[in-house]
Amino acid sequence: MHEYCHRCGGTLVAGDGGSTFCPHCGAPQLYLPDHTVAGPSDATGSTGILPPPRPRKVDWKTAILCAGAVALVGALLSVISSRVPALIAINWLWILCGAAIALGLYQRRRPQAWMDASVGARIGVVAGLGLIASIALSMAAVGLVARFALHSMGGFDADLHAQIEKAIAANPQPAEVMRHIKSPEFRAGLMLGGFAMMAGFIMLASTIGGALSGMLRTRRQ
Repeated sequence: MHEYCHRCGGTLVAGDGGSTFCPHCGAPQLYLPDHTVAGPSDATGSTGILPPPRPRKVDWKTAILCAGAVALVGALLSVISSRVPALIAINWLWILCGAAIALGLYQRRRPQAWMDASVGARIGVVAGLGLIASIALSMAAVGLVARFALHSMGGFDADLHAQIEKAIAANPQPAEVMRHIKSPEFRAGLMLGGFAMMAGFIMLASTIGGALSGMLRTRRQ
């Protein structure tokens, strides 16, 4: 490929190892090396700097703190409602609205945070797990104190025994099966099964409630 002088138009010697002056008129010449356009994959190697990370969609530290606050109130209401039956409805209302309350606290502390149904569902899952763990621990502690310190679980045992006897009367079983049904292990398993069903309901309600609340609070700034 020929190169020409910008002043006289004469043919120049090749730039690699050649003179930087025109051999005809002596005008100084400028040789530029060939450059290729870097593609998207060359961005990191050309500058040595990694591209900025994508913005965090959820501030998990704040979300966990908000979910923990909701869980603590839920545990306190569960303990109180076990002694004051009039508060059972308020306790369940708090549990069902726990995800929405956690999202409200989260958005109040992080007003510019990304919010949509997906974020709401994930925070709802965290709130549900917190409620389940706090209620389980608080009720287990209350049960231990009531049974071994206050010795006040007689009424609960009588009610459970009456329910089992009613189920047996409606559906008679062989003597071998009856012996297992009346054992303490069966009663413990029955209580654990009931709590597992309640935990699944709380998780489902928290996830759906969080998604709906997040959709209503959608914000993308």
